[in-house]
Parts: sequence; C-alpha cells; structure tokens
Amino acid sequence: MKALILERYGKSNQLAFADIPRPTIQPNEILVHVHAVGLNPIDIMIPKGTFKPILKFELPATMGSDLAGVVQEVGSHVTRFKPGDAVYASIFDLGTGSLAEYAVVPESAAALKPEKLDFVQAASIPMVGLTSWQALKERARIKSGDKVFIPAGSGGIGTFAIQLAKYLGAKVATTTSSTNIGLVTKLGADEIIDYKTQAFEKLLHGYDAVLGTVRGNEIEKSLQILKPNSSVVSLIGPPDAAFARKRGMSFLMKLVFGLISSKIIRLAKKRNIEYSFLFVHPDGQQLAEISKIIDTGHIQPVIDKVFPFEQTLKALAYLEQGRAKGKVVVKLI
Repeated sequence: MKALILERYGKSNQLAFADIPRPTIQPNEILVHVHAVGLNPIDIMIPKGTFKPILKFELPATMGSDLAGVVQEVGSHVTRFKPGDAVYASIFDLGTGSLAEYAVVPESAAALKPEKLDFVQAASIPMVGLTSWQALKERARIKSGDKVFIPAGSGGIGTFAIQLAKYLGAKVATTTSSTNIGLVTKLGADEIIDYKTQAFEKLLHGYDAVLGTVRGNEIEKSLQILKPNSSVVSLIGPPDAAFARKRGMSFLMKLVFGLISSKIIRLAKKRNIEYSFLFVHPDGQQLAEISKIIDTGHIQPVIDKVFPFEQTLKALAYLEQGRAKGKVVVKLI
C-alpha cells in the first residue's frame, strides 16, 4: 500500500511516499481503509525531531494521526465494530500512522463516524476534538456560566474549542485578525480581540480558564485575566514534571521539565491559579460523546482546504504557514 513515511529526523523535508506492506492487526485492533486524514501542527513538528525526547517513534514510520474511513477487518477480541462500519479516530502517540491507504487502530481509540459528517469532515475532528474535550471538560472542568479565554479562535483548535465551550454553557473570549471576526462570531465567541491592534490582557478580566495555544509569553500574560482558583491548560508547553511522571520518563527528564515549567508554575501559584500541560491522548469513548454533540447540531467542522493524497507534502507546507482557518484535510478516496 502507499504511505507517507518518515525515514529520519531533520530540519529539511524528510518525508516521502513509499510502498509498504498492508499492516496486520492484533486481537484488540481494527484495520481501517482510510478515506481522509486530518492534519495537525504536530505532523509538521514530528519530522523535525521536536518531540523526539517524548514520543516513542520507531523509524521508518508512517506519518499522520487523525483519520476517517471504513473498517476492513476486526481482531478476534473486538466487540464494538464490524467490517463496513464508518469510523473515525486519532492514533496519535500509538506508534503507527494514518497517512496511508490502510491504518491499524486500537478498538479503544475509535468511534463511529458522526452521521451528519462525510469522511473529510469527520477526519478533521479527532485531535482537535479530543484536545478540546480533555482540556475544557477534564482539566478546566468548565461549567455553565464560566468565562473561558481561547486564543487563536480561527485556527484548528480554536474553531472547535469555541464551539465546545459554548455547548458547555461558557462565555468565550478569543483573539483573531480583523478578517476572521465574522468566522469566530459565527462560532459563538462573545468577546473578540484583534491581536494586531489590541492587548487581550488589558481588556479581559475575571476569567475562569485559559486554553494555552499561542507560543511566546502569551501564557504568562494570560495569568493577568484570571481570577483566583482558575486554571491554565497549556497545549504548547512548557511541559511539567507531572507530565513526565505520567509518561514514565527518566529522573533526568522529570528534572528538566520541572525546571523549564518552574517559572510559569510559580507565577500561577502567586495568583492561586492552577497550571498544567496537556498532551492529548486517543480515546474512542470521548469521540463517541463528541459524535453525539455533532449529530445534534451543536458543533460543526471548519475546514480550510482539502488536498488529494498525492499532494500531502503541499498540504503540510500550507499548514505550516499558519494561516489556515480551521482544519486542513487530505482526501484519499
């Protein structure tokens, strides 16, 4: 089968198409005929070696995390799926990839595709959906009436997280450029900051949670808008010692992550704010819950561009520009 393969890490493009054997499945896995793959910023960072100390990746490796497709085979222990089922999943951090004609997916990572979405739309959901769910529901414990700041509202994470936060009953503030104000307004943002001309930390106050999605000193600035007993859930770091412990990393890595996160944790504690770093994990049950919300019409995917499989490198280059409104998807079928 055809797949996009990473042979070695490097700053320049290290990805290439290759013909590899169709994978075989274990008793608790399903084999999915991939119809579409949603791209994420981490798909750009992995080939550069950014996550080499964290991810257990054996090279050469098939790239890609999100997928939507049709079940081709099921393992002997699988009970939730059968051949012919339309499914979607994130297989991020599971040692396998989705940018291929067929992908191996643990039963626990998959869910039935939302009925209202086609395969391209469904493929855009898993990582941003799970990240938003795990950040807003599990970590920040957002409830009706809370105020949530979600920067970069027109991006892949932002477009989903705004909708989920509104579904949970929160008031949402976001940042975007003037050209995307209409988009984030349609998604439900209550307060919109033009990041090019306005400083969010001077305009917002009394917030219950911040979703950290923008690099630089934005997370430190966001502490100024939070009230006591609130939380910052960062998707971009710095990783903390708790993250290293959860992944069973070495004492050295626990020490390193503890040091690099010490400043933001110290600043947060001064304001009685909880800081945590979130590394999304696959979860089919959470995707099933997300499917229900989508099928009731509360969340709609936002897709910027769709590329054919043979133009995946072009799709990744486009994503790397950082200008996509919503998600970039690769279509195989």
